Amino acid sequence: MSQFSFEDIQKAEAALRPYLPETPLVQSYYLGDKAHKFFFKLESMQHTKSFKIRGALNKMLSLTEEERKRGVAAVSSGNHGISVSYGAQLLGIERAEIVVPETTPHSKIEKIEYFGGHVRPMGKNYDEAHAMGMQFIEESGLTFIDSCHNDPKIYGGQGTAMVEILRRNPDIDTVVVPIGGGGLATGTAVAAKALKPEIKVIAVQTAACPAMIHAYRDNVCYEEYPTTGETICDALVGGVGVLAYETLKDYADLILEVSEEAIRRAVVFLLEKEKIVAEGAGAIAAAAVLEHPEIFAGRNTALIVSGSNIDGELLRRLQAEF
Repeated sequence: MSQFSFEDIQKAEAALRPYLPETPLVQSYYLGDKAHKFFFKLESMQHTKSFKIRGALNKMLSLTEEERKRGVAAVSSGNHGISVSYGAQLLGIERAEIVVPETTPHSKIEKIEYFGGHVRPMGKNYDEAHAMGMQFIEESGLTFIDSCHNDPKIYGGQGTAMVEILRRNPDIDTVVVPIGGGGLATGTAVAAKALKPEIKVIAVQTAACPAMIHAYRDNVCYEEYPTTGETICDALVGGVGVLAYETLKDYADLILEVSEEAIRRAVVFLLEKEKIVAEGAGAIAAAAVLEHPEIFAGRNTALIVSGSNIDGELLRRLQAEF
């Protein structure tokens, strides 16, 4: 039995309401027609430019005074670290240490530092950074702010985006959500099914790192997982959270693999057509529509644009490709 429920999301929404404005839900100009419509949930317009602030801030609001005084720490591919840094600034927590892989885009490092976090590059990829970072955090006595592995406070915060979607548009009958570690996908799926049981939840992963798909195929929780080839989805690589692995299979209707080529095309499509800036992870829901349009026929679909922290040089390169 999962230790995470819709009640965690309801509590998170009440806690976050004074701090975070609701993000827009806007209809696509170019996807769909009268028979099927698409709506972008623009988590890319959070102050931190990603959904991660929901979970991070919800957790940090629950800390004791002693935990805040010790300082906070996170292991992140970028977006979670940005959110922990911003949360620390918002709540007056003086020390925020953010462990990131050495390959983290400069645009994300800049934002971590902008909000006052101290960046500690460790390891060649997320899984290496996590192993090394957890040792550093334990030795330092800092308060660990999880990103996706086991904390219902994090998952509860991430699920609040789905509450906003259905409050804004109750006719939504399908939602497409990225899977990295699984916090956003799990929170979204639990909220969606609690509020509208007949809704279809489609979770999507990059083909470069289909950790959750293979975890369910093999009946093994892959807390670490290799990346194959080049990916622009730095926020979606590595292993999956234990809580996500235990929970998501009971709520998601489909877990779909999306090619890197479709994701690259989707980044450019969102920028040039929809005028939405999205990083690879943020564009993967739109990529699923471009690659598998038949799945969405006759439906009203919400696509979660999870973040916009894309490196400028990468964005220029993708535009040149297409």
